[in-house]
Amino acid sequence: MTDPSAIAANLGTVRAHIAAAARAAGRDPAEITLIAVSKTHPQDAVRAAMAAGQSVFGENRVQEAAEKFPLPGARLHIIGGLQTNKAAQAVRIADSIDSLDRAHLADAIERAAQKEGRLPDLLVQVNIGDEPQKSGVATAEADAFIRAMRARFGAKLAGLMCIPPADEDPAPHFRRLAAMADVHGLAVRSMGMSGDYEAAIAAGATHVRIGTAIFGARETQA
Repeated sequence: MTDPSAIAANLGTVRAHIAAAARAAGRDPAEITLIAVSKTHPQDAVRAAMAAGQSVFGENRVQEAAEKFPLPGARLHIIGGLQTNKAAQAVRIADSIDSLDRAHLADAIERAAQKEGRLPDLLVQVNIGDEPQKSGVATAEADAFIRAMRARFGAKLAGLMCIPPADEDPAPHFRRLAAMADVHGLAVRSMGMSGDYEAAIAAGATHVRIGTAIFGARETQA
């Protein structure tokens, strides 16, 4: 059951922690965008967060996202791995697709954008730890892929996203992604979640993705 007062309080706490991490890194807290990860939580929870001033949300699954969005005043990021057969729906509802990682997906996004007459912002997901079980373009192939996507999508290619290995110090991985973004002149670096966002902010994150600390434990999906 959605508790709007709890969500508002949680958002206040998370924002304060982000601001403290930014100041500790010598950065302006206003440079950091909080993506509230609303996956598995109902639209009522999204609306409660919006009432508390939150406007940017992240969803893993396109089908679930389509049940909640679009909402006036909300920006939707698709942050999970995207199947090509879901690309059209993602293009239709998302403001940003943060998991572009292969040419076939780029093809599907481009076709959908031509049909829908809109193209969301795009982030290349880099498999920064080269983990076989994770989505994302391999680090050895990342520079060439980023160049190709920049040539294809222009300014709509806004930046990079990564999820570092869970069992390693995330800081070197975050610094590597930030350096990669610098090389390619990309402003957006989506990196950092509940357990490591301070390290991500210190390394130059512009977007952090936080769910449970805002919405509570994930609701069970059927």
